[in-house]
Amino acid sequence: MKRILNLIALAALVLAAASCSKSRAEQMAMADKVVTKCNPELLAVTGGKIPATVTVTYPKDYFHPEAIMVVTPVLVYEGGQQTGESVIYQGESIKDNNRVVYKAGGTETIKTEFQYLPGVEKCHLELRSVAFYGEKRIEIPTRKVADGCNCTALLADLNGIYQYKKDDYQYVLHQTAEGQILYDVNSAEVKKNQLRSQSIEELQYALAEIMDDDRITVTGNQVIAYASPEGGKDLNAKLSDKRASSAQKAWNSISQGMETSDVQIQSIGQDWEGFQEAVSNSNIEDKELILRVLSMYSDPAVRESEIRNMSEIYSEIKGKVFPALRRARFVTNYDFQNWSDEELEELSHKAINALDEEGILHVAANSQDKDRKRDLYTLAAEKFGSQRAIYNLGMLYLDAGIPSLAEAWLGKVENPDADVVNAKGVVAMQRGKYDEALDFFKKSGSADAKANIGTLNILKGNYEQAAADLAGSDTVNEAVADLLAGKLDKASKVLAGLDGAKADYLRAIIAARNGEVSAAKAALKAATSADDSLKERAARDVEFANCR
Repeated sequence: MKRILNLIALAALVLAAASCSKSRAEQMAMADKVVTKCNPELLAVTGGKIPATVTVTYPKDYFHPEAIMVVTPVLVYEGGQQTGESVIYQGESIKDNNRVVYKAGGTETIKTEFQYLPGVEKCHLELRSVAFYGEKRIEIPTRKVADGCNCTALLADLNGIYQYKKDDYQYVLHQTAEGQILYDVNSAEVKKNQLRSQSIEELQYALAEIMDDDRITVTGNQVIAYASPEGGKDLNAKLSDKRASSAQKAWNSISQGMETSDVQIQSIGQDWEGFQEAVSNSNIEDKELILRVLSMYSDPAVRESEIRNMSEIYSEIKGKVFPALRRARFVTNYDFQNWSDEELEELSHKAINALDEEGILHVAANSQDKDRKRDLYTLAAEKFGSQRAIYNLGMLYLDAGIPSLAEAWLGKVENPDADVVNAKGVVAMQRGKYDEALDFFKKSGSADAKANIGTLNILKGNYEQAAADLAGSDTVNEAVADLLAGKLDKASKVLAGLDGAKADYLRAIIAARNGEVSAAKAALKAATSADDSLKERAARDVEFANCR
């Protein structure tokens, strides 16, 4: 709270001399009762602006009924000043449209706002007034109503939070090699021609390559036997067991000398799942109806009976589906050791065409050269139509602070997801279009978008909501929001996991607010040593007024 000792008193004294019965001493005593308040008491930057609301309370018999006074708020700072909009007050006898101050006294409010400019950290807000009575002009002494401006909110990062799309490069590829043999109806005998079938020949060729490749490690072999769902359940179970036994012997003869002691033998019995898949992939006109009807029966015996009935109606079931299910499968599971990061990097320079989309995206992600990243993402976009590469090109331009190019690449993404919509919001935020950015962030709904809404709330001065929105983001902005909301302990916990000059600077502010001068100076020294630009800021920052 500050008092205006003579804001209007001089004017009132001169203007009221002829008509006012009060003595000069009484008028001066009354001036001491004029009270002002500035909200906030310490000015603060909010969304790039410096708002202030000044209230002035006048006592009874203070303002002369025929006086006019013009009050102008002025922000004075190092290197300049900004003039706010003037407010005109008039006594109750004046017939005009200005604000009226009655002889009975009252409270008037002046709302003003200034633009943030470098240097305003060391500033004060003053009211400059001039009074008029008839032809007389009376200059009133300037009075200071606020001192200093807190710019801590400007430590928030306005570049936005967004993520690059990750590659799906696998250092180890889990793969399988598979072949199968077919049996006659109700038979478990392995025919010789089945051991020479194309399926088995392809399996043997794959097994030979597996054995010769140092990058491959076999993780298991399986022999899996089935019976088609055309006989009784018990009969099919026994038949499947016999086929498993004969298939195991067949595996020993075709396994190319591979270790066979760890082979897993399985007998499935009736192959209901295989039947569903075979019918679904068939050319049977009523296949969807068949599968829908059969799915209604949970009793295997009833279902089997219905299958047999349908096989009499649909020749393809009897002639093609059933024969394909009288089988045993041979499956070899193995891991392929893919190229290392070093090998990928070398290939990207010598034989880039040998890399698939995931390989190129992976090299790009690992590259520290921004130009090379751009070239690799461009190649992936052109060669494979990679939507992730197109999106990541947009992210590169967000990193560079070139929202126009980021927007152009984001516009090329097909079927934009939450990440893309959030990134469009970041484009708007980097351009200072905060309402547009908010619309995008709300539409996205992602965790990053929520954190970005928190940043917008910092700009608006909604610090409690900003702290809630940014909770768990583990960012500088979360610490800024907590600090501005007065949650110093929470801000400290967030900063415990962060490095960098800005984090040290925020640690210094927290220490200063807690009265820990030595800790504040130490953290400030670390911050300014890492970032010279913070030295000038610290010299003006009101947060460190008690640390100098």
